[in-house]
Amino acid sequence: MGQKVAVVLFNLGGPDSKNAIQPFLMNFFMDKNIIRVPIPFRCLLASKISKKRSQREAGESYGELGDKSPLLENTNHQAMALKYALRGSEFEFKTFVCMRYWHPMSAQVVREVRDWRADKILLLPLYPQYSTTTTKSSLEVWNKAMYQAGMEIPTTMIGCYHANSGFIKASADLVVQKYIEAVKDGYDKPRILFSAHGLPEKVIKDGDPYQWQCQQTAMHIANAMGIEDLDWQICYQSRVGPMKWIGPSVDEALEHAASDGKAVVIYPHAFTQEHVETLVELDVEYREEAEKMGVKGYYRAETVGVNPDFINGLADMVYAHFNLDGIGAEGGECLCPTEFSQCCMRGDVSLGYKA
Repeated sequence: MGQKVAVVLFNLGGPDSKNAIQPFLMNFFMDKNIIRVPIPFRCLLASKISKKRSQREAGESYGELGDKSPLLENTNHQAMALKYALRGSEFEFKTFVCMRYWHPMSAQVVREVRDWRADKILLLPLYPQYSTTTTKSSLEVWNKAMYQAGMEIPTTMIGCYHANSGFIKASADLVVQKYIEAVKDGYDKPRILFSAHGLPEKVIKDGDPYQWQCQQTAMHIANAMGIEDLDWQICYQSRVGPMKWIGPSVDEALEHAASDGKAVVIYPHAFTQEHVETLVELDVEYREEAEKMGVKGYYRAETVGVNPDFINGLADMVYAHFNLDGIGAEGGECLCPTEFSQCCMRGDVSLGYKA
């Protein structure tokens, strides 16, 4: 057997029980990349927000899912599918799942990689679009865990892959399925709503490329669908707090569709597996809002999950990247316009711990 390569899949994480909801939210809002204020104020804000939101989400959002998130289970399925896709190589690949805000977190996964005696590590975020609030945040915690464990293993990271051909094809196929269903139900030219998790406008103005990459992903999917005069737009969900966020919101997009007499097919193009924001926020809460607004038809396309095209796209990137050094976008070239100074190949993101 050849070189041992640990492929570490980064993801957000989610509570695994009712009692875990508040500490999970506390971890989330304590992230300096999420709430960008000095730590004493961040601690106060995180404590207040997590307590308030945990009471609501325990009874509503996570209550719909049996008081826990399915994100870890779904990510584990993706990890197993990717490991299977990487079989037969001259190298020995093993996949590891590493969550940012709940278990298994970086310290645990670093130990697992060390115990496996990996020769090389490839970090693969399950966020196709790069953001300082997701990929960079996960990497910073991973770097610190590596430092604390005294590990020095050659590491590379695929920073973003917002236009990956496997991801785009899988997405387009899933959206087309729901589009055809809507047309068969009698709706003429339903509108495609590409929904992504929102961010405060300030984050984007500071040079984060997330919104631009989400726009590029939506454009590629729309083109890949091969439908003439396709009606589509991007919108954003999951707003938190009083700051001004990027838009339009899903609510605004639904109101617009209702006024235009359009049915909608909504696709969460920045998520790669099902979790609370798709299974509850999109499938339950926004569906109810759409009905109240008078939207003629509401359809939701599934996330890529373990779709073979998506998994094979990830595998192709692993083969292409694991011999490279440092952090790079898919293909190794920076595709972001120059105004996005915080992209994975321009910003202060790096491998290795910084105190």
